[in-house]
Amino acid sequence: MVKGMTGADRRKRILSLMREAGQPLSGVTLGKETGVSRQVVVQDIALLRTEGYPIISTTRGYYLDQPKQAVRLVKVYHTNEQMEDELSTIVNLGGSVLDVVINHRRYGKLTAPLQIKCQRDIRRLVQDMQSGKSSPLMNVTSGYHFHHIAAEKEEILDEISDELDRKGYMVEWFPYEKGL
Repeated sequence: MVKGMTGADRRKRILSLMREAGQPLSGVTLGKETGVSRQVVVQDIALLRTEGYPIISTTRGYYLDQPKQAVRLVKVYHTNEQMEDELSTIVNLGGSVLDVVINHRRYGKLTAPLQIKCQRDIRRLVQDMQSGKSSPLMNVTSGYHFHHIAAEKEEILDEISDELDRKGYMVEWFPYEKGL
């Protein structure tokens, strides 16, 4: 294992390598890049798939079955009542919300895949939250959370970030959060 790299860090690195690659990457290559065996990479790929990442296996290696996109991690804060507006802002400007991440001082980093791409996805999530089936992960950290947001171009991510900031949702990062 690469010094200081947790399993979650390694999986994040594997996703990053697959996003950057113009071709499938073998398990051996991913293992060398992350300092683990091919078998550990196979297990990591299985975990990433259960989180909703569309990873395809070929005879030449693994790749993400999604168009090349720009991805940005943003830190936001809002109430439960503002959740729909926050997500709609992102989707209406051409972005998709890949996940929600919290950084709890006791439990560490917790991530849940969302894959929100349209208003229907937002309505389903909001209905689940309002029905009591689920509770927003951000409630564990008093409304503070992160999202990986994807869009076709960096310019769209800039526009989304600017609008989230204008609406008062964007918040500053603490120094210990820079490694998320």
